[in-house]
Amino acid sequence: MRAYPLSLDGTPPPARTQRTWRRFFLRHLTNIAILLMVALLVGIVLYPHVVMTVPSGHVGLLWKRFRGGTTIDPKQLSDEGLRLIMPWNKLFLYDLRLQSTTETYNAITKDGVSLSAAINIRFRLKHHAIPQLHQSIGPNYISTLVVPEIGNRMREVIAEYTAEQVYSTARQEIQDRIRQRAVAMLGEKMVERTADQSEFGDQYRIPLYEMLNLIDTLVLGIELPPSVVTAINRKIEQYYISEEYTFRVAREVKESERKKVEAEGIREFQTIVSQGISDSYLRWRGIEATLQLAQSSNSKVVIVGGGKDGLPIILGNVDSPPLHHERPPTEGDPSKERPTAARPGTPSEKVPAAGLSTPAEKTPSAEPQVPRSTFPFPLTWAELENILSRIGGTGSAAPEAAPPPRPLTPEAAPPPKPLSERPPVAPPR
Repeated sequence: MRAYPLSLDGTPPPARTQRTWRRFFLRHLTNIAILLMVALLVGIVLYPHVVMTVPSGHVGLLWKRFRGGTTIDPKQLSDEGLRLIMPWNKLFLYDLRLQSTTETYNAITKDGVSLSAAINIRFRLKHHAIPQLHQSIGPNYISTLVVPEIGNRMREVIAEYTAEQVYSTARQEIQDRIRQRAVAMLGEKMVERTADQSEFGDQYRIPLYEMLNLIDTLVLGIELPPSVVTAINRKIEQYYISEEYTFRVAREVKESERKKVEAEGIREFQTIVSQGISDSYLRWRGIEATLQLAQSSNSKVVIVGGGKDGLPIILGNVDSPPLHHERPPTEGDPSKERPTAARPGTPSEKVPAAGLSTPAEKTPSAEPQVPRSTFPFPLTWAELENILSRIGGTGSAAPEAAPPPRPLTPEAAPPPKPLSERPPVAPPR
């Protein structure tokens, strides 16, 4: 007989029990492996039908195969997260976030022009109407409800406008009216279910507008025939050209008013200035200018004494009479006598009228009249000939002083010498 060691509490060790389970496991290893493989295969197959994940912004609607079908109660909708269902049931997911779809529709305008318009539709589903939407319309609600309804409303609105309005000015108005009419039509159409149609007595009657919220309808683009587009562009171009001419005329009117105001201002300025400027003021300004020229360090030539009141010639000789070549009077024509007078030493403006001397008349001399040059000192023709003769060495004697002129009557005036007997005139150097 074998002896077995005792434990501390006096019980025999479980060696026999462990050996029994090991024998059982080794004996049924094949069956256990087959069972685990079948369970794993069943789990893999049933996992997509049992374990469901509701994404963010979605809601799950449970359809029970053996308990009445669609769950109409909105409180039984499955929200976001992990959900376990029976494999014979189905969970339909609906997106509650903002959805957008773009469709192209054909329409005819008021004036019979065919066009195509691309419209973007933005909408959202309403949470409490998901069961009715699923039961009455189904998951393909975009192609079944939204797209046809918007297309129909778009054709109605486009038919009220001409091609030019659709292409240029009325686009915003068109897309607003499409949305308004679509919302109105969705509100008029009802989806209902009576008690006779439901085994469990679920009944409802709601408009389509309660199932989805139509945000807006955006007209992305409108395509007209190329010939129509070209004609519209030419018309718009001519319109703006005419507007340009209108603004040109308005600008010329403003310019004429400006010139008129400017001319009136110049006239008033000249009137005021002409009343305030006198001869004395001009002389004073001339003296100041002469002083400034004298104090300047630049090299210059100032001719003093050639103008009125002894002002420099550079200031102007507007008040001195112009010099002209006068022809000698013919014989027997007393009207050709020209009086001459000696220039007084004092300006005539500073001498009283009673003290002015009467100018003496003298006959025109036979010598040709040479215009006086502006020099610092006056020269006569005889003095000029004397200077030229001295320079050329032709004579050294000073010319005899001419007798003082005496007044002659027309009868006593000697006849003028012919041109052939007059002495030649030497040009001044």
